[in-house]
Amino acid sequence: MAANLRYDDVAVGTEIGPERYPIQRLTLVKYCGASGDFNVIHWNERIARAAGLPNVISHGMLTMAEAACLVTDWVGDPGAVLEYGVRFAKPVVVPDDDTGVEVLVTGRVAEKLPDNQVAVDLTATCEDVEVLAKARAVVRLT
Repeated sequence: MAANLRYDDVAVGTEIGPERYPIQRLTLVKYCGASGDFNVIHWNERIARAAGLPNVISHGMLTMAEAACLVTDWVGDPGAVLEYGVRFAKPVVVPDDDTGVEVLVTGRVAEKLPDNQVAVDLTATCEDVEVLAKARAVVRLT
């Protein structure tokens, strides 16, 4: 990934990624500890199913953060991200096995804005299902 991506070198339509981000039950346990979000639907299958879910699900903010990693790796500086927002479309269901699931993230430069800013639209899918909608980051390039 580029360390000093230049505004003049980026065009609308530039593709970013794809990148795959694996999620296992262990990932969820670690995220619970890091975030302080110990909601039982993220680690207890019985409770998740009782709540109407197909199984334990990943934290939405974890999925959102993984999608942001594609952008920060591409830009080379997390501080270059000026805006970032998503809508949660579908949960990421994480099976209790040694494989887990992968979130596939791709991006595309949607707009070149004033002041060396670029809008990047992101797509995040898990098992061919869109899990984030209206995902967009605005970054400032050099």
